[in-house]
Amino acid sequence: MNAVTLSEGEGRTRVTLSVQSIGNDLVVYLFNEQAHLGAVAMADYSNEEERASASIITRLGHKDDVVASNAARKLCKRLKKPVCAIAGIHLDDITEEEIAEIVRNCDKLVEILMGSGQ
Repeated sequence: MNAVTLSEGEGRTRVTLSVQSIGNDLVVYLFNEQAHLGAVAMADYSNEEERASASIITRLGHKDDVVASNAARKLCKRLKKPVCAIAGIHLDDITEEEIAEIVRNCDKLVEILMGSGQ
């Protein structure tokens, strides 16, 4: 897969997905203007069980694990190869509505990436 960068959303809930191949594996970054290392999810595919499972590491006090694990699992299951997703999305005084919108935007970016044939 060639390097790809996509963005979704507007204003405070705009997020970017950047993806890069490393050999046969994939690294995905999900971030906003205040990018940081919040969580890392590593997913691997089991051909025997036909499923993807992920291990997640989250920095203390961070909630980025939701978008990292969703992206890693979905892409791994679709592509049937290892995927590492690194997420770092921060907003000061974030609202529940903004959290939901950011999660939707991240999910949409993953869906767009999967639909692109990458």
